[in-house]
Amino acid sequence: MSSRDSDPVRAFLGPLREAVVKPMEIARALDDMTHAERVSAIRAAGRAEQKRLYDAVAAQRELRMTDMVPAAVAAMRPVRHYGKNTLPAFTHFEKRFCRPEDADAAAPAQLWGYNEGSMRWLTGPGYFVLRGDPERGELLVDYNLVPPAHPPEWPALRRNEQGLSRFVYGFMIDRLRGVSQHVTVGSAARKGKDLGSWFLLCREA
Repeated sequence: MSSRDSDPVRAFLGPLREAVVKPMEIARALDDMTHAERVSAIRAAGRAEQKRLYDAVAAQRELRMTDMVPAAVAAMRPVRHYGKNTLPAFTHFEKRFCRPEDADAAAPAQLWGYNEGSMRWLTGPGYFVLRGDPERGELLVDYNLVPPAHPPEWPALRRNEQGLSRFVYGFMIDRLRGVSQHVTVGSAARKGKDLGSWFLLCREA
């Protein structure tokens, strides 16, 4: 990497701990990293850093569907986003996205996805539909909507208002903001009320 610091964790967290957070500086540092370095960097971020980053990047960069699933990726081919959340335990997870079969690759109206992690057997897959918020240039992970189909290797479809899924994903909408070419930051809300919970995602390619 060619950023100001050869340690990816320090290059990412350092600017987040300064008096004034500079989103462009953080984006450049992340863009200079390899994929493995980016995942290591975002997974080192704690609650305070994630909240500061979420606040700092508001209205800084329009987030598009193609930031989550690039146009060159075939329809229904999964794209993995490696995540770190601010929950007390099981903080490492993935969100996996795909573009519907009949969608415009350059400007899909929505994407489909689910959550992969060590507790999926208990909490369920947390299926969602990703939709846009064009007025704010952000994307919404809507757990109130379940895709009508999925790639064959994904788990069986299941709504989020049943079983233990209700307490993890039920009535939730996450708001995503762009950070860099591969990294996004999100905040969770249930029934329109912010939960004071944040997460970072890093796209695999």
